[in-house]
Amino acid sequence: MANTFSQIYLQFVFAVKDRQSLITKNNKEELHQYITALVQSRRAKLLAINCMPDHIHIFVGFKPTILISDFVKEIKVESNEFVNSKNWVKGKFSWQEGYGVFSYSHSHIDAVVKYVLNQEKHHQKRTFKEEYLDLLNKFEIPFDERYVFEFID
Repeated sequence: MANTFSQIYLQFVFAVKDRQSLITKNNKEELHQYITALVQSRRAKLLAINCMPDHIHIFVGFKPTILISDFVKEIKVESNEFVNSKNWVKGKFSWQEGYGVFSYSHSHIDAVVKYVLNQEKHHQKRTFKEEYLDLLNKFEIPFDERYVFEFID
């Protein structure tokens, strides 16, 4: 789109199905590289990525020509296929249904990048459940606890 200017920064958060701890430190970097390529192939700019054993944070500069739901679906489906092709887990790997997406202003980029990259340290003090509920509350996103807890329990 000629003469279209945008500044959209989104953090995506989603969990491994059934919140299983299936992403090992040995495989984490290769999964990061694969998802980075997926993000870039969709003309988004990866700003930070970090997999924990049971969930992932992806922070991107986003284009308005991309549907958020399609972006997440494609990243999840293709990374599921990648992990399964590597036989990193017994059985079938998949991401849980649903996701969180949170928007930030340009002035927050550095803080969000640090937040995403420091997940290991962050989760020494707080569980994923506490973190996710804090994000929903911080962004004043209305939610039904039945569905949130289904996603993060």
